[in-house]
Amino acid sequence: MQYRTLGRTGVQVSTLVLGAMNFGAIGRTSQAEATAIIDAALEGGINLIDTADRYSQGESEEMVGRAIAGRRDDIVLATKAALPMDDDRNHRGTSRRWLHTALDDSLRRLGVDHIDLYQVHRWDPTTSDEETLSALTDLQRAGKIRYFGCSTFPAYRLVQAEWAAREHHLGRYVTEQPSYSILQRGIEAHVLPVTAQYGMGVLAWSPLASGWLSGAVRAGREITTHRADVLPERFDLTIAGNRARLDAVEQLTKVAEEAGLTLIQLALGFVTAHPAVTSAIIGPRTPEHLHSQLAAADTVLTADVLDAIDAIVAPGVDLAPGEKHDTPPALLDPALRRR
Repeated sequence: MQYRTLGRTGVQVSTLVLGAMNFGAIGRTSQAEATAIIDAALEGGINLIDTADRYSQGESEEMVGRAIAGRRDDIVLATKAALPMDDDRNHRGTSRRWLHTALDDSLRRLGVDHIDLYQVHRWDPTTSDEETLSALTDLQRAGKIRYFGCSTFPAYRLVQAEWAAREHHLGRYVTEQPSYSILQRGIEAHVLPVTAQYGMGVLAWSPLASGWLSGAVRAGREITTHRADVLPERFDLTIAGNRARLDAVEQLTKVAEEAGLTLIQLALGFVTAHPAVTSAIIGPRTPEHLHSQLAAADTVLTADVLDAIDAIVAPGVDLAPGEKHDTPPALLDPALRRR
């Protein structure tokens, strides 16, 4: 396992991060399986575990908490808040009122007294940067969180948050957690240059593109990833973008084979090769999935392999632009585009 400094924090983290989204109802991963996965991940050198309050409505945090009991100090623990937890209109977002409540709930579920990295799960357009950063700064000063970061922010929102932190003398986001894979390279054009400019750590989620790069999706074969049951439209081959992804996967598989790598090693090695990326977040549902992904821990891609990838999916290109999670609200809500 390789280790890198998380932004400017001085904290050393593994280049593979264990994501816990599949623990519980979402991935149908049991407590016994989750504990086995965490045990194997720690043994394999992973030292950062990432979860969120929204994952199975708190069940993931509870399962992580039970699995890490007695070894909290050996783990860099990250969680997130902001997405709706129920139908109450104030049980979401990044207001001071909700962040303080959400953090206390996460601490209780995890069974710990502090979070190492507390992240805003999505930008909240209804709340000012000053309000959010002020609340997070106070939680940091209270010792409940060590650092705070954000997830899936558009580049311009990262710049705005940096300005607000300096303008109001508040703490700043030290990390960004974007979606990034060989098939979704859009953040290379705007987000990654900004995170590099501000010295932010980058924890990339979905490096296997929801299973497209795991080997579970191949031409002429039955799709075996469970994500096809949860999000069937992402694997519907009548959709042009999905056909483009399938074509790219077939070509990438040949590149991996010629390099003596698995497709998983190629995919994870690509993400961690970018100089602006700190770590890739893996989200195994079973111990077997974890071991296949740990095999990529020390993968270093040569320049000719990276060039071959660029020839298949050009830098800065998203093969499935409709799946971007950082689309500005004005593009989604017609009321914001009209007088």
